[in-house]
Amino acid sequence: MTDDMSIRLLLADDHPVVRAGLRAVLETEHGLVVMAEAATAEDAVTRAAEGDIDVVLMDLQFGKGMGGAEATAQITARPQAPRVLIVTTYDSDADTLHAIEAGATGYLLKDAAPEELAAAVRTAAAGRTALAPTVADRLMNRLRAPGTAVTRRETEVLALVADGLSNQAIGARLHLTEGTVKSHLARIYTKLDVDSRTAAVAAATDLGLIRRRPERTRAPRGTAAWRMR
Repeated sequence: MTDDMSIRLLLADDHPVVRAGLRAVLETEHGLVVMAEAATAEDAVTRAAEGDIDVVLMDLQFGKGMGGAEATAQITARPQAPRVLIVTTYDSDADTLHAIEAGATGYLLKDAAPEELAAAVRTAAAGRTALAPTVADRLMNRLRAPGTAVTRRETEVLALVADGLSNQAIGARLHLTEGTVKSHLARIYTKLDVDSRTAAVAAATDLGLIRRRPERTRAPRGTAAWRMR
């Protein structure tokens, strides 16, 4: 951090309006300084390596190229790396677990109130975990009932089922045999108490295990810039 203990931030999001909204919210907070912005995950990795960033606010989706989770893994793999706080619209288990496994310190949704966003930044800068309440609740439920929790591989299979892929195509995508895919689906059916692919996708979507179909991106409340996205 700087001599006056300000927290130095990098905003990584491919939407200029969202970056502007983040900046507008964060720069009203004492001790938070936006040092730079990045429109691609690759640029975020490069900029974060310069050594003057304490926390990276990272989106998960950047269109073409590297995604936010991959960028997070590359950033956090370096010595003296900044903390990474995911700020996204996606709250599925698959997205959350992937980001945390990549090294993210926190995971916040873009409909968070400005004060929640600022608090999460300070929490992440201190090296503590900052999670959106809905994300934290689901992670706790997974820990309480590990035997019935859908695994990361199973959520990957579910997501591809939701995309309409056959077992053979899913196996090719995930480098699994078709028999292994069928085994994953059998365990998924048991865990979700369903008996078909359609029912499994519906149940997984309702439980937040996989993403719902794309909808208009939400952004933190409090500025016109957020509402425009």
